[in-house]
Amino acid sequence: MNGEILTPRCECKAFTHPTRLVVLTGGPGAGKTAVLEIARRNFCEHIAVLPEAASIVFGGGFWRKETAPARRAAQRAIFHVQREMERLVIEEQSAAIGLCDRGTLDGLAYWPDSEEAFWREAGTSRESELERYAAIIHLKSPSQAEGYNHQNPVRTESALEARRLDQKILESWHGHSRLFVVESAVDFLDKARTAMELVRNELPECCRKHVIREFESPNDD
Repeated sequence: MNGEILTPRCECKAFTHPTRLVVLTGGPGAGKTAVLEIARRNFCEHIAVLPEAASIVFGGGFWRKETAPARRAAQRAIFHVQREMERLVIEEQSAAIGLCDRGTLDGLAYWPDSEEAFWREAGTSRESELERYAAIIHLKSPSQAEGYNHQNPVRTESALEARRLDQKILESWHGHSRLFVVESAVDFLDKARTAMELVRNELPECCRKHVIREFESPNDD
């Protein structure tokens, strides 16, 4: 196969599933992209990994300014892109889990006004948005000593700013009954293992048996 890695097949023969949304979130540099890629490579076709709406918006050329009107406009755009991607996987009914790179409540951490104004602009409520998601997995941003970096071209925050933003994002999700926090670790694989086990626990029984290749020991063969 020339080194190509194929998505594992699932034992489940069902063509449709009621889709549950699970959010992977956290501050800048927390490792979301890496964990989501591990999930995409190792879990079966019944797990849909949704891209980050903010990267779609800003990567597509949306103005990234610090004025209050610009921040409001960006967060409105991100909110609606996020909702439409979630709606897509829910309506297709082919994925048992929609694994989201952030969720709609992340926008509260970037919103320049009151939370009430955010929900008024979005046309919804905190309670309604929390109910959309089956579980929230929050990866904590690392400190500089733990390996914070600027490899993502849309990441502009320093390590200190990232930690502050991480806390604001975590606070945005308060009230969810199934909020899991994964602390940073010097060895990122330890953090990734913890996050992937939390993701695995949300999967249907038929989808939980896949071996995570990145975590295998070289001697396992």
